[in-house]
Amino acid sequence: MTIETDRLLITEMTPEMAGDVCQNSLDGETRRFVPDEVFETPEEALETIRFLISRYGSPEGPLVYAVIIRDGNRNAGYVQLSRIENGAWEIGYHIAQRYTGQGYATEAVRAFLPAAAEAVGAKEVYGICLKENAASYRVLEKCGFEILYTGPGEYQGQKREIVRSVRSLTEV
Repeated sequence: MTIETDRLLITEMTPEMAGDVCQNSLDGETRRFVPDEVFETPEEALETIRFLISRYGSPEGPLVYAVIIRDGNRNAGYVQLSRIENGAWEIGYHIAQRYTGQGYATEAVRAFLPAAAEAVGAKEVYGICLKENAASYRVLEKCGFEILYTGPGEYQGQKREIVRSVRSLTEV
């Protein structure tokens, strides 16, 4: 699956992306909000990329795709669809700190969500983020997600304040 927008290319990960994936993972926002996605070396990133490549076409996922800024062919981050409890699906995304504030995450989620949901047969997708991550919540809100719950919940193996939202995809 490859998706193009005016500014972005959403495409499968490749081993050659390991350096960019590593560099993107080392920013402060990744360490703060998704510490299990920090890669200290390109070799660590490559190991994960190889696993992600093996999951393409799998009905179980995760489906993780690179977000490339077409102007300059810069790897800005990723967007993903992953299985969560009860066979449901969750959207995930990260845009490297140096590229934030330009609408790339919203653009990537809007483009990726319908195609990825159709590929796995999802009729609804959840978005779960830390309550303190206002930027992530705004992305979900702009992409049509509705809040289901705000309060304590499991996040990255810890009890944290979360926002859990859902987007119906019956129009897909």
